[in-house]
Amino acid sequence: MSEEVPQTVFSARHDLSSGGRAIAFEPLEATGETPQRRSTGLAEFDRALGGGLVPGSAILMGGDPGIGKSTLLLQASALIARSGGDVVYISGEEAAGQVRLRAERLGLAGAPIRFAAATSVRDILTTLGQMAPPALLVIDSIQTMHSDQIEGAPGTVSQVRGCAFELIRFAKESGTALVLVGHVTKDGSIAGPRVLEHMVDVVMAFEGERSHQYRILRSLKNRFGPVDEIGVFAMAGQGLDEVANPSMLFLSGREEPLAGAAVFPAMEGTRPVLVEIQALIVRLQSGATPRRAVVGWDSGRLAMLLAVLEARCGLNFSSAEVYLNVAGGYRLADPAADLAVAAALVSALADRALPAASTWFGEVSLAGEVRPVAHGSIRLREAAKLGFRAAYAPPDSGPGVAGMRQHDVAMLPSLVDHIVGDA
Repeated sequence: MSEEVPQTVFSARHDLSSGGRAIAFEPLEATGETPQRRSTGLAEFDRALGGGLVPGSAILMGGDPGIGKSTLLLQASALIARSGGDVVYISGEEAAGQVRLRAERLGLAGAPIRFAAATSVRDILTTLGQMAPPALLVIDSIQTMHSDQIEGAPGTVSQVRGCAFELIRFAKESGTALVLVGHVTKDGSIAGPRVLEHMVDVVMAFEGERSHQYRILRSLKNRFGPVDEIGVFAMAGQGLDEVANPSMLFLSGREEPLAGAAVFPAMEGTRPVLVEIQALIVRLQSGATPRRAVVGWDSGRLAMLLAVLEARCGLNFSSAEVYLNVAGGYRLADPAADLAVAAALVSALADRALPAASTWFGEVSLAGEVRPVAHGSIRLREAAKLGFRAAYAPPDSGPGVAGMRQHDVAMLPSLVDHIVGDA
Protein backbone atom coordinates (compact mmCIF):
# COMPACT_ATOMS: atom_id res chain seq x y z
CA MET A 1 0.00 0.00 0.00
CA SER A 2 1.41 3.42 -0.95
CA GLU A 3 -0.06 6.85 -0.16
CA GLU A 4 -0.38 9.40 -2.95
CA VAL A 5 -0.96 13.10 -2.19
CA PRO A 6 -3.06 14.92 -4.82
CA GLN A 7 -1.34 17.82 -6.52
CA THR A 8 -4.42 20.10 -6.49
CA VAL A 9 -7.13 20.50 -3.91
CA PHE A 10 -10.86 20.90 -4.51
CA SER A 11 -10.95 24.66 -3.98
CA ALA A 12 -8.15 25.20 -6.51
CA ARG A 13 -9.85 23.17 -9.21
CA HIS A 14 -13.16 24.95 -8.61
CA ASP A 15 -11.97 28.51 -8.15
CA LEU A 16 -14.80 30.84 -9.23
CA SER A 17 -13.10 34.12 -8.34
CA SER A 18 -12.13 34.90 -11.95
CA GLY A 19 -13.11 34.14 -15.52
CA GLY A 20 -16.73 35.31 -15.22
CA ARG A 21 -18.59 38.27 -16.68
CA ALA A 22 -18.90 41.43 -14.58
CA ILE A 23 -22.42 42.27 -13.51
CA ALA A 24 -23.96 45.74 -13.44
CA PHE A 25 -25.37 47.11 -10.18
CA GLU A 26 -28.52 49.19 -10.06
CA PRO A 27 -29.90 51.60 -7.42
CA LEU A 28 -32.97 50.69 -5.38
CA GLU A 29 -34.96 53.74 -6.43
CA ALA A 30 -37.09 53.28 -9.50
CA THR A 31 -35.43 54.47 -12.69
CA GLY A 32 -38.23 53.53 -15.05
CA GLU A 33 -41.94 52.88 -15.04
CA THR A 34 -43.37 50.54 -12.41
CA PRO A 35 -44.99 47.46 -13.98
CA GLN A 36 -48.75 47.86 -14.10
CA ARG A 37 -50.91 45.06 -12.77
CA ARG A 38 -53.37 43.43 -15.14
CA SER A 39 -56.83 42.57 -13.86
CA THR A 40 -58.01 39.00 -14.32
CA GLY A 41 -61.61 40.13 -14.72
CA LEU A 42 -62.53 38.38 -11.46
CA ALA A 43 -62.52 40.75 -8.48
CA GLU A 44 -62.08 37.93 -5.97
CA PHE A 45 -59.10 36.55 -7.91
CA ASP A 46 -57.54 40.02 -8.06
CA ARG A 47 -58.09 40.45 -4.32
CA ALA A 48 -56.24 37.23 -3.49
CA LEU A 49 -53.39 38.25 -5.83
CA GLY A 50 -53.07 41.63 -4.14
CA GLY A 51 -54.56 43.67 -6.97
CA GLY A 52 -54.04 41.67 -10.16
CA LEU A 53 -51.37 39.92 -12.21
CA VAL A 54 -47.87 41.43 -12.13
CA PRO A 55 -45.99 41.12 -15.47
CA GLY A 56 -43.11 38.68 -15.20
CA SER A 57 -44.44 37.03 -12.02
CA ALA A 58 -44.68 33.30 -11.39
CA ILE A 59 -47.76 32.00 -9.56
CA LEU A 60 -48.19 28.49 -8.17
CA MET A 61 -51.76 27.34 -7.51
CA GLY A 62 -52.45 24.11 -5.63
CA GLY A 63 -55.66 22.38 -4.63
CA ASP A 64 -57.40 19.05 -4.27
CA PRO A 65 -58.46 17.16 -7.41
CA GLY A 66 -61.77 18.37 -8.79
CA ILE A 67 -61.88 21.50 -6.62
CA GLY A 68 -62.06 23.80 -9.67
CA LYS A 69 -58.50 24.99 -10.41
CA SER A 70 -58.74 24.47 -14.16
CA THR A 71 -62.22 25.98 -14.25
CA LEU A 72 -61.09 29.12 -12.44
CA LEU A 73 -58.04 29.59 -14.67
CA LEU A 74 -60.05 28.96 -17.82
CA GLN A 75 -62.57 31.62 -16.77
CA ALA A 76 -59.81 34.12 -15.95
CA SER A 77 -58.00 33.34 -19.22
CA ALA A 78 -61.17 33.93 -21.23
CA LEU A 79 -61.82 37.28 -19.52
CA ILE A 80 -58.25 38.47 -20.14
CA ALA A 81 -58.35 37.30 -23.77
CA ARG A 82 -61.66 39.07 -24.39
CA SER A 83 -60.24 42.29 -22.92
CA GLY A 84 -57.41 42.32 -25.47
CA GLY A 85 -54.66 40.32 -23.74
CA ASP A 86 -52.85 37.48 -25.45
CA VAL A 87 -53.32 34.27 -23.41
CA VAL A 88 -51.61 30.90 -23.91
CA TYR A 89 -53.14 27.91 -22.11
CA ILE A 90 -51.09 24.67 -22.11
CA SER A 91 -52.75 21.54 -20.74
CA GLY A 92 -50.68 18.48 -19.98
CA GLU A 93 -53.50 16.49 -18.40
CA GLU A 94 -56.42 16.83 -20.80
CA ALA A 95 -56.83 16.53 -24.52
CA ALA A 96 -57.98 19.44 -26.62
CA GLY A 97 -61.46 17.97 -26.95
CA GLN A 98 -61.93 17.70 -23.20
CA VAL A 99 -60.96 21.33 -22.61
CA ARG A 100 -63.18 22.37 -25.48
CA LEU A 101 -66.17 20.61 -23.87
CA ARG A 102 -65.55 22.43 -20.59
CA ALA A 103 -65.29 25.76 -22.40
CA GLU A 104 -68.61 25.13 -24.14
CA ARG A 105 -70.26 24.25 -20.82
CA LEU A 106 -68.94 27.45 -19.27
CA GLY A 107 -69.95 29.58 -22.26
CA LEU A 108 -66.32 30.42 -23.09
CA ALA A 109 -65.96 28.68 -26.43
CA GLY A 110 -65.69 31.98 -28.31
CA ALA A 111 -62.82 33.37 -26.23
CA PRO A 112 -59.64 33.99 -28.30
CA ILE A 113 -57.35 31.77 -26.20
CA ARG A 114 -54.30 30.09 -27.74
CA PHE A 115 -54.73 26.52 -26.46
CA ALA A 116 -52.51 23.48 -26.87
CA ALA A 117 -52.15 20.05 -25.28
CA ALA A 118 -48.41 19.47 -24.76
CA THR A 119 -46.00 18.18 -22.12
CA SER A 120 -42.54 18.95 -23.58
CA VAL A 121 -41.03 22.13 -22.16
CA ARG A 122 -38.63 22.35 -25.11
CA ASP A 123 -41.55 22.35 -27.56
CA ILE A 124 -43.45 24.92 -25.49
CA LEU A 125 -40.52 27.35 -25.18
CA THR A 126 -39.60 26.92 -28.85
CA THR A 127 -43.16 27.81 -29.87
CA LEU A 128 -43.31 30.79 -27.51
CA GLY A 129 -39.98 32.05 -28.85
CA GLN A 130 -41.46 32.32 -32.35
CA MET A 131 -44.28 34.66 -31.27
CA ALA A 132 -44.74 37.83 -29.25
CA PRO A 133 -44.64 37.20 -25.47
CA PRO A 134 -48.18 36.59 -24.21
CA ALA A 135 -49.71 38.48 -21.31
CA LEU A 136 -50.59 35.25 -19.48
CA LEU A 137 -49.19 31.72 -19.73
CA VAL A 138 -51.04 28.92 -17.91
CA ILE A 139 -49.36 25.53 -17.40
CA ASP A 140 -51.79 22.84 -16.23
CA SER A 141 -50.00 21.21 -14.53
CA ILE A 142 -46.27 21.46 -13.73
CA GLN A 143 -46.16 17.79 -12.63
CA THR A 144 -47.00 16.68 -16.19
CA MET A 145 -44.22 18.68 -17.85
CA HIS A 146 -40.91 17.04 -18.80
CA SER A 147 -37.53 18.06 -20.22
CA ASP A 148 -35.47 15.83 -22.51
CA GLN A 149 -32.30 17.14 -20.83
CA ILE A 150 -33.25 15.62 -17.45
CA GLU A 151 -33.54 11.93 -16.67
CA GLY A 152 -36.63 10.66 -14.93
CA ALA A 153 -40.36 10.45 -15.50
CA PRO A 154 -42.61 13.55 -15.37
CA GLY A 155 -43.47 14.47 -11.79
CA THR A 156 -40.14 13.48 -10.26
CA VAL A 157 -38.24 16.00 -8.16
CA SER A 158 -35.60 16.72 -10.79
CA GLN A 159 -38.13 17.07 -13.62
CA VAL A 160 -40.44 19.40 -11.68
CA ARG A 161 -37.56 21.58 -10.51
CA GLY A 162 -35.90 21.75 -13.93
CA CYS A 163 -39.09 22.42 -15.90
CA ALA A 164 -40.25 25.07 -13.44
CA PHE A 165 -36.88 26.82 -13.61
CA GLU A 166 -36.98 27.06 -17.40
CA LEU A 167 -40.57 28.34 -17.46
CA ILE A 168 -39.93 30.89 -14.70
CA ARG A 169 -36.82 32.14 -16.51
CA PHE A 170 -38.90 32.66 -19.65
CA ALA A 171 -41.50 34.60 -17.64
CA LYS A 172 -38.88 36.88 -16.05
CA GLU A 173 -37.14 37.62 -19.35
CA SER A 174 -40.28 38.18 -21.42
CA GLY A 175 -42.56 39.89 -18.85
CA THR A 176 -45.22 37.19 -19.16
CA ALA A 177 -47.34 36.39 -16.12
CA LEU A 178 -46.94 32.65 -15.50
CA VAL A 179 -49.45 30.46 -13.62
CA LEU A 180 -48.38 26.94 -12.70
CA VAL A 181 -51.00 24.47 -11.48
CA GLY A 182 -49.61 22.10 -8.84
CA HIS A 183 -50.87 18.75 -7.63
CA VAL A 184 -51.25 18.19 -3.90
CA THR A 185 -50.45 15.21 -1.69
CA LYS A 186 -52.94 13.49 0.60
CA ASP A 187 -52.08 15.85 3.47
CA GLY A 188 -52.83 18.92 1.32
CA SER A 189 -49.27 20.12 0.60
CA ILE A 190 -48.10 20.78 -2.95
CA ALA A 191 -46.43 17.73 -4.45
CA GLY A 192 -42.84 17.86 -5.62
CA PRO A 193 -39.79 19.60 -4.16
CA ARG A 194 -40.27 22.27 -1.52
CA VAL A 195 -37.92 24.49 -3.47
CA LEU A 196 -40.71 24.96 -6.02
CA GLU A 197 -42.53 27.23 -3.56
CA HIS A 198 -39.34 29.26 -3.05
CA MET A 199 -38.81 29.72 -6.79
CA VAL A 200 -42.22 31.29 -7.50
CA ASP A 201 -43.45 34.73 -6.44
CA VAL A 202 -46.96 33.79 -5.33
CA VAL A 203 -48.26 30.56 -3.78
CA MET A 204 -52.04 30.11 -3.70
CA ALA A 205 -54.21 27.35 -2.30
CA PHE A 206 -57.68 26.64 -3.70
CA GLU A 207 -59.69 25.13 -0.85
CA GLY A 208 -63.20 23.92 -0.24
CA GLU A 209 -65.35 20.97 0.73
CA ARG A 210 -66.93 18.69 -1.84
CA SER A 211 -70.24 18.79 0.07
CA HIS A 212 -70.38 22.61 0.03
CA GLN A 213 -70.61 24.92 -2.94
CA TYR A 214 -68.16 27.56 -1.75
CA ARG A 215 -64.48 27.67 -2.70
CA ILE A 216 -61.77 29.81 -1.07
CA LEU A 217 -58.69 31.01 -2.96
CA ARG A 218 -56.09 31.71 -0.27
CA SER A 219 -52.75 33.48 -0.75
CA LEU A 220 -50.00 31.73 1.23
CA LYS A 221 -47.02 33.66 -0.17
CA ASN A 222 -47.05 36.90 -2.12
CA ARG A 223 -44.05 39.04 -2.99
CA PHE A 224 -46.28 41.75 -4.44
CA GLY A 225 -49.07 42.05 -1.88
CA PRO A 226 -50.46 41.05 1.50
CA VAL A 227 -50.41 37.44 2.65
CA ASP A 228 -53.50 35.52 3.83
CA GLU A 229 -55.86 37.39 1.56
CA ILE A 230 -58.76 35.29 0.32
CA GLY A 231 -61.13 35.28 -2.60
CA VAL A 232 -64.47 33.49 -2.19
CA PHE A 233 -66.27 31.71 -5.01
CA ALA A 234 -69.37 29.55 -5.26
CA MET A 235 -69.54 26.57 -7.61
CA ALA A 236 -72.51 26.87 -9.96
CA GLY A 237 -73.69 25.26 -13.17
CA GLN A 238 -71.92 27.88 -15.30
CA GLY A 239 -68.62 27.69 -13.43
CA LEU A 240 -67.39 29.64 -10.43
CA ASP A 241 -69.37 32.69 -9.31
CA GLU A 242 -67.83 35.42 -7.19
CA VAL A 243 -69.18 35.90 -3.67
CA ALA A 244 -69.08 39.57 -2.74
CA ASN A 245 -70.37 39.01 0.81
CA PRO A 246 -68.91 35.72 2.09
CA SER A 247 -70.32 36.21 5.60
CA MET A 248 -73.79 35.21 4.38
CA LEU A 249 -72.43 31.79 3.34
CA PHE A 250 -71.44 30.85 6.89
CA LEU A 251 -74.41 32.22 8.85
CA SER A 252 -77.60 30.25 9.35
CA GLY A 253 -79.97 33.15 8.70
CA ARG A 254 -82.44 32.05 11.38
CA GLU A 255 -84.23 34.64 13.48
CA GLU A 256 -84.51 32.76 16.78
CA PRO A 257 -81.20 32.13 18.59
CA LEU A 258 -80.40 28.58 19.68
CA ALA A 259 -78.35 27.31 22.60
CA GLY A 260 -74.74 26.51 21.74
CA ALA A 261 -74.40 28.84 18.72
CA ALA A 262 -72.12 31.89 18.70
CA VAL A 263 -71.18 34.21 15.82
CA PHE A 264 -67.50 35.09 15.45
CA PRO A 265 -66.10 37.84 13.16
CA ALA A 266 -62.96 36.20 11.73
CA MET A 267 -60.22 38.00 9.82
CA GLU A 268 -58.85 36.63 6.56
CA GLY A 269 -56.07 38.99 5.56
CA THR A 270 -57.80 42.36 5.47
CA ARG A 271 -61.30 40.93 4.98
CA PRO A 272 -63.67 40.20 7.90
CA VAL A 273 -65.84 37.09 7.58
CA LEU A 274 -68.61 36.24 10.04
CA VAL A 275 -68.88 32.53 10.85
CA GLU A 276 -71.09 30.57 13.22
CA ILE A 277 -69.56 28.31 15.86
CA GLN A 278 -71.77 25.51 17.15
CA ALA A 279 -71.26 23.48 20.33
CA LEU A 280 -73.08 20.45 21.73
CA ILE A 281 -72.69 19.01 25.24
CA VAL A 282 -73.94 15.46 25.96
CA ARG A 283 -73.92 14.17 29.53
CA LEU A 284 -72.81 10.56 29.98
CA GLN A 285 -74.63 8.26 32.41
CA SER A 286 -71.95 5.58 32.63
CA GLY A 287 -68.25 5.82 33.37
CA ALA A 288 -67.25 5.74 29.71
CA THR A 289 -64.50 8.02 28.49
CA PRO A 290 -66.08 11.21 27.10
CA ARG A 291 -65.41 12.06 23.48
CA ARG A 292 -64.09 15.35 22.07
CA ALA A 293 -64.88 15.96 18.40
CA VAL A 294 -63.85 19.13 16.55
CA VAL A 295 -64.57 20.17 12.96
CA GLY A 296 -62.98 23.35 11.62
CA TRP A 297 -60.90 24.26 14.69
CA ASP A 298 -57.78 23.11 16.52
CA SER A 299 -58.53 20.18 18.83
CA GLY A 300 -55.57 21.07 21.07
CA ARG A 301 -56.90 24.58 21.59
CA LEU A 302 -60.33 23.15 22.50
CA ALA A 303 -58.75 20.97 25.17
CA MET A 304 -56.93 24.01 26.57
CA LEU A 305 -60.12 26.08 26.62
CA LEU A 306 -62.06 23.32 28.40
CA ALA A 307 -59.32 23.15 31.03
CA VAL A 308 -59.48 26.92 31.58
CA LEU A 309 -63.27 26.81 31.92
CA GLU A 310 -63.02 24.06 34.51
CA ALA A 311 -60.12 25.58 36.49
CA ARG A 312 -61.13 29.28 36.38
CA CYS A 313 -64.92 29.13 36.11
CA GLY A 314 -65.78 25.96 38.03
CA LEU A 315 -67.65 24.34 35.13
CA ASN A 316 -67.64 20.57 34.76
CA PHE A 317 -66.92 19.13 31.32
CA SER A 318 -65.08 16.00 32.46
CA SER A 319 -68.20 13.80 32.44
CA ALA A 320 -69.66 15.11 29.18
CA GLU A 321 -69.00 14.64 25.51
CA VAL A 322 -68.08 17.85 23.71
CA TYR A 323 -68.77 18.41 20.00
CA LEU A 324 -67.63 21.61 18.27
CA ASN A 325 -68.34 22.58 14.67
CA VAL A 326 -67.66 25.61 12.49
CA ALA A 327 -70.71 25.95 10.25
CA GLY A 328 -70.36 25.72 6.50
CA GLY A 329 -67.15 23.70 6.53
CA TYR A 330 -65.07 26.79 7.32
CA ARG A 331 -61.65 26.34 8.97
CA LEU A 332 -60.59 28.76 11.69
CA ALA A 333 -57.01 29.58 12.66
CA ASP A 334 -57.63 32.97 14.30
CA PRO A 335 -56.84 32.96 18.06
CA ALA A 336 -59.57 35.56 18.53
CA ALA A 337 -62.10 32.74 18.21
CA ASP A 338 -61.42 31.67 21.83
CA LEU A 339 -64.16 33.83 23.32
CA ALA A 340 -66.76 32.75 20.74
CA VAL A 341 -65.93 29.06 21.35
CA ALA A 342 -66.13 29.58 25.11
CA ALA A 343 -69.48 31.33 24.74
CA ALA A 344 -70.84 28.48 22.62
CA LEU A 345 -69.60 25.89 25.13
CA VAL A 346 -71.13 27.69 28.13
CA SER A 347 -74.37 28.25 26.24
CA ALA A 348 -74.61 24.55 25.34
CA LEU A 349 -73.74 23.48 28.90
CA ALA A 350 -76.39 25.75 30.43
CA ASP A 351 -78.86 25.08 27.57
CA ARG A 352 -79.44 28.81 27.31
CA ALA A 353 -79.29 30.75 24.05
CA LEU A 354 -76.89 33.63 23.68
CA PRO A 355 -78.26 37.16 23.26
CA ALA A 356 -79.77 37.72 19.84
CA ALA A 357 -77.78 39.62 17.17
CA SER A 358 -74.53 39.41 19.14
CA THR A 359 -70.95 38.61 18.18
CA TRP A 360 -68.06 37.36 20.30
CA PHE A 361 -64.30 37.66 19.84
CA GLY A 362 -61.21 37.71 22.05
CA GLU A 363 -58.20 35.57 22.95
CA VAL A 364 -58.32 33.62 26.22
CA SER A 365 -55.17 33.05 28.28
CA LEU A 366 -54.48 30.21 30.71
CA ALA A 367 -55.17 32.58 33.59
CA GLY A 368 -58.70 33.18 32.33
CA GLU A 369 -57.98 36.65 30.97
CA VAL A 370 -59.57 37.84 27.74
CA ARG A 371 -56.86 39.64 25.76
CA PRO A 372 -57.38 42.22 23.01
CA VAL A 373 -56.93 41.11 19.41
CA ALA A 374 -56.03 42.93 16.23
CA HIS A 375 -58.50 44.65 13.89
CA GLY A 376 -61.26 45.00 16.50
CA SER A 377 -62.86 48.00 14.77
CA ILE A 378 -62.94 46.20 11.40
CA ARG A 379 -64.69 43.22 12.99
CA LEU A 380 -67.24 45.50 14.65
CA ARG A 381 -68.02 47.38 11.43
CA GLU A 382 -68.59 44.15 9.50
CA ALA A 383 -70.92 42.84 12.21
CA ALA A 384 -72.86 46.12 12.29
CA LYS A 385 -73.19 46.07 8.49
CA LEU A 386 -74.87 42.66 8.67
CA GLY A 387 -77.37 43.71 11.33
CA PHE A 388 -75.67 42.67 14.59
CA ARG A 389 -76.32 45.05 17.48
CA ALA A 390 -74.14 43.77 20.34
CA ALA A 391 -70.49 42.73 20.62
CA TYR A 392 -68.85 40.94 23.54
CA ALA A 393 -65.14 41.64 23.32
CA PRO A 394 -62.13 42.46 25.50
CA PRO A 395 -61.65 46.08 26.62
CA ASP A 396 -59.79 48.43 24.27
CA SER A 397 -61.09 46.68 21.17
CA GLY A 398 -61.08 49.88 19.19
CA PRO A 399 -63.40 52.83 18.66
CA GLY A 400 -67.11 52.23 18.90
CA VAL A 401 -69.36 51.70 15.93
CA ALA A 402 -72.71 53.44 15.51
CA GLY A 403 -75.60 51.15 16.44
CA MET A 404 -73.33 48.57 18.10
CA ARG A 405 -73.34 48.06 21.88
CA GLN A 406 -69.97 46.90 23.17
CA HIS A 407 -69.82 44.75 26.31
CA ASP A 408 -66.35 44.50 27.82
CA VAL A 409 -65.33 41.00 28.88
CA ALA A 410 -62.04 41.16 30.78
CA MET A 411 -62.14 37.77 32.54
CA LEU A 412 -63.67 34.45 31.58
CA PRO A 413 -65.88 34.20 34.74
CA SER A 414 -67.63 37.41 33.68
CA LEU A 415 -68.49 35.66 30.40
CA VAL A 416 -70.30 32.96 32.37
CA ASP A 417 -72.18 35.68 34.28
CA HIS A 418 -73.26 37.27 31.00
CA ILE A 419 -74.69 33.99 29.72
CA VAL A 420 -75.94 32.15 32.79
CA GLY A 421 -76.58 35.01 35.22
CA ASP A 422 -75.95 35.19 38.92
CA ALA A 423 -77.83 31.93 39.49
